[in-house]
Amino acid sequence: MRTGPEDASGGADRAAEFDAFYAATAKRLVATIYAMTGDLAEAEDAVQEAYVRAWQRWERLTREGDPLPWVRTVASRLAISTWRRTRNRLRAQLRHGAAADVPELSADRVALVEALRELAPQQRQVVVLHHLLDLPVEQVARETGASNGAVRTRLSRARKALGERLTDTTAFTAEGAARHG
Repeated sequence: MRTGPEDASGGADRAAEFDAFYAATAKRLVATIYAMTGDLAEAEDAVQEAYVRAWQRWERLTREGDPLPWVRTVASRLAISTWRRTRNRLRAQLRHGAAADVPELSADRVALVEALRELAPQQRQVVVLHHLLDLPVEQVARETGASNGAVRTRLSRARKALGERLTDTTAFTAEGAARHG
């Protein structure tokens, strides 16, 4: 292991590069994973772990190109693993409602989050990557390990399900407003 000045500056340069990458991408990545999971704490944990793993491989990741898709894929996979482990806890939370310290959300946002939660995890993931991050189908396929056709099928089924759920929610909300208005 070399300990000369070029190593110290090279390490500092890598650290500064990583810090800049983190500052530029972390907030949006947390929002992306939150949209997939519906749980901010889980999203933050998955994203933090993904960045830790990225730092451990930073030199290789930057040599291969843009590290963001790799970090996003790792964070998504960590979140999916968490979904599987905490399914019962999430169902209990949905049954009993959100914690009292959660800020009020608009009815539209609540309806969208609830509709996204009802999708299968793979459908939710492709919807978030394609529609919220505006990634092309080909990149979504690469990041999820699915074929382009599978991504298109998941998107189509998810759009149909979301359309039905959100239309039902809109009708229900309008009905309730008419009765109470």
